Amino acid sequence: MTAAYATLVERTAFRVRHETVHALPPGSAPLRVLHLADQHLAPWQRGKVEWLRSLAALEPDLVVSTGDALGHRDAIPALADSLEPLRGIPGVFVHGSNDLYGPVLKNPLRYFRGPSSKGAVHREPDLDTAALEAAYADLGWLDLDDRARALEIAGTRLELFGTHDAHHGWDRTDVMRDELATLRAEADWSPGTRGPVAIGVTHAPYRRILDMLVDEGADVVFAGHTHGGQVRIPGGHALVANCDVPLDQASGLSTWRHGADSAALQVSQGIGTSIYAPFRLGTPPEAVLVSLEARRIG
Repeated sequence: MTAAYATLVERTAFRVRHETVHALPPGSAPLRVLHLADQHLAPWQRGKVEWLRSLAALEPDLVVSTGDALGHRDAIPALADSLEPLRGIPGVFVHGSNDLYGPVLKNPLRYFRGPSSKGAVHREPDLDTAALEAAYADLGWLDLDDRARALEIAGTRLELFGTHDAHHGWDRTDVMRDELATLRAEADWSPGTRGPVAIGVTHAPYRRILDMLVDEGADVVFAGHTHGGQVRIPGGHALVANCDVPLDQASGLSTWRHGADSAALQVSQGIGTSIYAPFRLGTPPEAVLVSLEARRIG
């Protein structure tokens, strides 16, 4: 009965989680940020596509995609269809390994032994990542894989910076830091613009990456990868996270501290699963709408 529920019911019980983070300068207009993570989309998953299309009704000001959007080599047309209603809304993205490599059959019990291999993947990429990036570019979204970009939205300057998938050691934090330093040195603000507000984006929330993003001044960090553990005891936290983030921070909104600094950490438990492990228990699929609001005074 539990297996049937996890496979047939909860796996498609899509929801929107709402969070509020006070990170904007006083007097700023609120910004609605839609966080998409781990769609693992396959071309036949029309219910998931239609639900993703419906998220445009949330009227986000910014979309943040934290990777693993693809779950099949033929999924790019379906993914483009799912995102089409968000056209015209600013967006940023990073990749997870599943945006380069298609799923392979594995024993799902291996997941509970700890993080999967973080070394190099010993096969050639078999997904059309260039076509995926072209679909994002067609929407006007910006690539944050080891990059830094700036946007001005509703009168607030956002500094956005991110990393490629740290789970496989593909991140180049030195490159990202150089880009961020240049971005800040060449900042050209519009008159009256508030900020900056710094937003870090990564696929897998490894501690070293979160520490680095906080060190670079992130006010908010967005991540995915964990699936919230994919299976958890009701009322408890994740049993595993597939990375070294503390299990009680493997999903949801928390605070990440490093030294004297801290950032709001938003980890999504994701929208999909591998087609070879199609179950969820205690971790319903989610998109997250984060309302960035002005910092409280006093």
